[in-house]
Amino acid sequence: MSEPPGAAVSLAEAPPAASPPKSLTAQRVQPLRRPGRWIVTAVVLVLVAQILHGLATNPFYQWARFRYWFLRPTILDGLVVTLEVAALSAVLGLLGGILLALGRLSGSPVLRAVSWTYTWLFRSVPLIVVLIFLYNFSALYKTLSLGIPFGPAFVSFDESKLATDMTVAVIGLGLNEAAYAAEVVRGGILSVDQGQHEAAAALGLPRGYQFTRIVFPQALRSITPNYVNQLIGLVKSTSLVFYVSLLDLFGSVQTMGSTYPGDIVPLLLVATVWYLILTSVVSVVQFYVERYFARGATRSLPPTPLQKARAGLADFRARLRREAAV
Repeated sequence: MSEPPGAAVSLAEAPPAASPPKSLTAQRVQPLRRPGRWIVTAVVLVLVAQILHGLATNPFYQWARFRYWFLRPTILDGLVVTLEVAALSAVLGLLGGILLALGRLSGSPVLRAVSWTYTWLFRSVPLIVVLIFLYNFSALYKTLSLGIPFGPAFVSFDESKLATDMTVAVIGLGLNEAAYAAEVVRGGILSVDQGQHEAAAALGLPRGYQFTRIVFPQALRSITPNYVNQLIGLVKSTSLVFYVSLLDLFGSVQTMGSTYPGDIVPLLLVATVWYLILTSVVSVVQFYVERYFARGATRSLPPTPLQKARAGLADFRARLRREAAV
């Protein structure tokens, strides 16, 4: 049977068959271009390079004298005093802050009023004033006693024998730190969902057990970052104990700077680097403490710096393999 004219199409005139599409794995994804980010990055790198170049080449910093003073026994002795004062004040401040926070949340109007007044007073008075006042406390009260108010005293002791320079520094910093820690702890307790309090009360658990085993562990997730921020401020605030005749790190630097006036700048750099090291250690501890208390609150724990480094290295190797395959 003959076909109508024009119906037959020769093979030469037939359209070419469409080539099959590449698989998604074979296609190369083009990253989104961000020229603004690259420009800002380049500017920041140039500024950082200029700062580092200035630090390395400016003779004013006297890096040779910096290396000489960095591990001198005088500096290390002051560093030990700084660590002792910071550690003892942190413990005293945290314990006092917990008690003050519980007083603020108490049903007793007397406890609420006393806790609020304490927090208001020590947050209003500068720390240096508190330290100087305590340092001269013996001028106001030469003897301290325990007994009945307006009645006989059972125990009396000389205040000047107890108030050593270390004691004055720890008590002054601890009292000041407690006022700030109280608000941090109170905010952390208030951040716990009210349903947790109601569920614990419905189980008939004692109030102390509710707080220590249910409420406070959950509040620590909010307390930890804020209190560590306060702790870093406390480490730097220890430099003020020099004014109550305690030779901490900053006090040792000041003393050596008076003896060697030509080394003031490298000595200040020594103090700066040591404070940077101390605050960095506190920040690392903060990361692992937050990671510990994040268990059960997040689907996966945040990776540690070592885990991030391993993941970055593995991603870099995989990228190199993909580039080689292409």
